[in-house]
Amino acid sequence: MTDERNHPAWASTPLIYRIRLQGHLGGQWTDWFAGLSITLEANGSTLLAGPVADQAALHGLLRKVRDLGMPLLAVVCVGPAAVDS
Repeated sequence: MTDERNHPAWASTPLIYRIRLQGHLGGQWTDWFAGLSITLEANGSTLLAGPVADQAALHGLLRKVRDLGMPLLAVVCVGPAAVDS
């Protein structure tokens, strides 16, 4: 059970994640990773980057990566997504 009084304010703000995979991901996967940019890097890896709504959404993304069968190299939380004002 979560006590909302101790819940940090940023927890309701999407966080920017960078997910690095070994190998190049084909362009046909863009829709599957909607909301994330897909960058094919010169070293042969793929970088997925963008806002992730919450931990459940992050676990969903990681499940998709698992289902692709591509080795997961890194998952890095960069920080809170910019909020439009």
